[in-house]
Amino acid sequence: MNAGDTGFMLTCAALVFFMTPGLAFFYGGLVRRKNVVNTMMAIVMIMGLAVVMWALFGFSLAFGGNHGGIIGDFRWLGLEGVGWGTGPYSDSIPNLVFCAFQMMFAIITPALITGSVVGRMKFKALFIFVAIWSIIVYYPLAHMVWGQGGLLAELGSVDFAGGDVVHISSGITALVLAIILGRRKGYERATYRIHNIPFVVLGATILWFGFNAGSALKADGLAAHAFMTSAIASASALLSWMLLDIINDRKTTLVGASTGLVIGLVAITPGAGFVPIWSSFIIGALVSPICYYGVILIKKKLKIDDALDAFGCHGIGGIWGGIATGIFGKSSINPVAKWDGLVYGEWRLFVAQIEGILITIVIAVVGT
Repeated sequence: MNAGDTGFMLTCAALVFFMTPGLAFFYGGLVRRKNVVNTMMAIVMIMGLAVVMWALFGFSLAFGGNHGGIIGDFRWLGLEGVGWGTGPYSDSIPNLVFCAFQMMFAIITPALITGSVVGRMKFKALFIFVAIWSIIVYYPLAHMVWGQGGLLAELGSVDFAGGDVVHISSGITALVLAIILGRRKGYERATYRIHNIPFVVLGATILWFGFNAGSALKADGLAAHAFMTSAIASASALLSWMLLDIINDRKTTLVGASTGLVIGLVAITPGAGFVPIWSSFIIGALVSPICYYGVILIKKKLKIDDALDAFGCHGIGGIWGGIATGIFGKSSINPVAKWDGLVYGEWRLFVAQIEGILITIVIAVVGT
């Protein structure tokens, strides 16, 4: 047990939790004035629902035991047996601290989905959907990627802080929901004005540093490495989105810069603790054009009403991040990666990353 690691992880857990209110501000600022309270209330509702479910059975299903590499069991039902001592996932922090840190991911992941259904999904339906989706999509994915004996981990796929588990799962779900529900009434005729740009900036900057450093599970060099790769990728994506705005509209926008910041974080999430620092410049710089033109394809060509670009940012950005981890990942940075990436002349990590992405997409589509 290490007091420094424990304090660091509790701080990181609090920062990740703070990201969910940050997301509420980000989404609440992007929607029309008449939708702002409902949009933010949906996220606040998830904060309560996800904590209760996680404590009752979610943590146990995700991290307690192993059944076929797919799901855990009920050994930690109601957090019984999850105590102050170390657990199977860290030898320097209490298992209860690990539980608290992972709980924050279980909160923000379904909250990301709400961005696609603004203005056309009833509150009660969303409540029920999130509860069932967490059970049949999120908990199994968390186990498969991060749990002992998890299927994707056994394949050699790596995900440092939630590329598959958080961003791809929520982004794909957002796309499927948008297709199932259809476009908002009068979507092609109505003018959708952003409600509050300062809210958008506040939310985006709150999101920036919460996620990735804590996934090292201790206060060490790997945590510092993840912190810096996250900072650099987000900054690079911010600047590249500004450049795209200048190329296409001859001026930069505050909303565009904020969006670039967020998708840079999305792209680096799976590889933050696996890729060298120099590659984070490339990962961040490339995710902006990938998502920028992906959003245009989805909204203008395919006519899919992904209201706040939940798939365009988190789905597409997360997929790029997973692929980039297979390109730039290095086992000497983090031995959890069994192999090096494509740029080092190896192909097995890249293939494992593609397999992990495809399995995540199938689970999210079927579950949704």
